[in-house]
Amino acid sequence: MLMLLPIFFLGIFPMLLMALLGFLGLCILGVLMICVGLADGLTEDCDFNRELIVGGFTRPSERAAQASRLCSARRLATWSAVAGAGMVIAGVAGALYS
Repeated sequence: MLMLLPIFFLGIFPMLLMALLGFLGLCILGVLMICVGLADGLTEDCDFNRELIVGGFTRPSERAAQASRLCSARRLATWSAVAGAGMVIAGVAGALYS
């Protein structure tokens, strides 16, 4: 029973947000997801540029690993921003049709 407690605490925030704020809460959560996606993408770009500037000339294998890590982080950031935009669209559509 105690093993499910962290899952409960993670799930209680969105449930309370929807229960107390309704579709506006879904829009707010979507905007937060978009902000997280943008911040994650910008942070990874900053880290990639820092490694490139500080490290200087690196072996092609290291450059490939850095580029792969950057591509993976950008993909995750893009999908989290898309999910946030979907939540905002769903919240606006729910508010308009209710």
